[in-house]
Amino acid sequence: MIKSNIPIVIVWFKRDLRLEDNEAINSAIASNKLVLLLYVIENSLIQNDHFSVRHLNFIKQSLVDLNQRLAKFNTEILAVSGEVQLIFEKLSKQFLIKKVYSHYETGIDITYKRDKKIAKWFIENKITWHEKRQQGVFRGIVDRKNWSKLMNSFIDQPIKPLPEMKNKLVSLKTLKQIKKNFDLLELKTEHLNDVQLGGVTKANKYLESFFKNRYQNYQNHISKPDLSRKSCSRLSPYISYGNLSIRQIFHQIKEKKRQTNNSFAIRAFESRLRWHSHFIQKFDMEPSMEFLSVNKGYHKLLKPINKKFIKAWEMGTTGVPIVDASMRCLVKTGYLNFRMRALIVSFFVHQLWQPWQACSAFLARQFLDFEPGVHFPQLQMQAGETGINTLRIYNPVKNGREHDQNGDFTRKWLPEIKSLSDKLIHSPWLITPLEEEIFEFKKGIDYPNPIVNLEETRRFASDTLWNLKNDVIVFNENQRILKKHTFGKRINSLK
Repeated sequence: MIKSNIPIVIVWFKRDLRLEDNEAINSAIASNKLVLLLYVIENSLIQNDHFSVRHLNFIKQSLVDLNQRLAKFNTEILAVSGEVQLIFEKLSKQFLIKKVYSHYETGIDITYKRDKKIAKWFIENKITWHEKRQQGVFRGIVDRKNWSKLMNSFIDQPIKPLPEMKNKLVSLKTLKQIKKNFDLLELKTEHLNDVQLGGVTKANKYLESFFKNRYQNYQNHISKPDLSRKSCSRLSPYISYGNLSIRQIFHQIKEKKRQTNNSFAIRAFESRLRWHSHFIQKFDMEPSMEFLSVNKGYHKLLKPINKKFIKAWEMGTTGVPIVDASMRCLVKTGYLNFRMRALIVSFFVHQLWQPWQACSAFLARQFLDFEPGVHFPQLQMQAGETGINTLRIYNPVKNGREHDQNGDFTRKWLPEIKSLSDKLIHSPWLITPLEEEIFEFKKGIDYPNPIVNLEETRRFASDTLWNLKNDVIVFNENQRILKKHTFGKRINSLK
């Protein structure tokens, strides 16, 4: 292998799979050096318990979409399999790498460690690594005193258009030679109708349809497991993998607020988006939340693992309809609205009395929009182990009756109980012998009875967690957390 003396810079794509409003690309092009676009799928990441095939497929679809857009520039992304450092070592033997551009990644522990390792290697090899800000996360801050101002400044910046890239990118001809030395990532995927497709093209279609008309019922339907599938933005996977930047969406919000009389729905969506950035910032400042409750006082809360309970929950066979329907829907489609996400976690950590860590990886694999910075703080909030948030133990029967009033969602995902009346659909264990005959349904046979007593387990969880509020360590940790992660005004009042 003969090393080229031509200096190049590399854009290392991570969770920023877009061309527009991509500061890494803009900076690389501005360097006036030949630019190589790179994506590495790491074997170690694929093997991680929080990663799944549906994540990989979404990434592949995003790369295919980008390559179609890059065709007019006579280039494509070098998509390879392997560990990051080994890939860069190979590339450094072929090219004179001067700089690498990427975005900060608020990932899981394995990607944190990878970034630390590769940063050291870059320094040793005299390669300058420029990391650009993403998602409104400001790395290195120690509290939130100025975060709202920084966040507003970040999202108010103009969207960076795609720069002129003609003759500035490594050509397809050169890429053909480079590829001979790498294990290439196969980009073909099987299209599953129930799962959203990845890519900027799809992201823009969802963005356009939401702000055109779907947003109007956003606040009214956000808690409805069925109606939310159309009225919510459905942008979360595109945000998670960077098909859209946070800034692009905020600019759309700003424009829509000027155009519509229904600003309430738009403001409700805006608030959710700000909370999204807030949680990622929180996780970036305290990444140990991937493994341990942020409030150290709850580390003494030891919950015995019950594999039978966990399996029933994963399979959607707990005997509690709205929980089981939600789990089956999530496993099949990769999507669930926010309230049902909170409900299934609440049921797991409270009614089943299992540690939140025991459901983390399974849920991450199912969520198409798995975002570490949101995932881990939210799990701890629902588990009641932050110490600073209101304890919420969701009543699954009440929530089923309120948010799936006619049982449409439940019947769709639990066909074994579809014959039951609206009155019984959310509590089939209350069926009488006469009703069993009428509906041709056998309690505990056609569908299982609840694996726990809902009232008893709710009371036990509530009493245990409320008693811990008085613990000295919990109290002291509350003060630390409030000082580090909160600010004077509510986050939805930042602007």
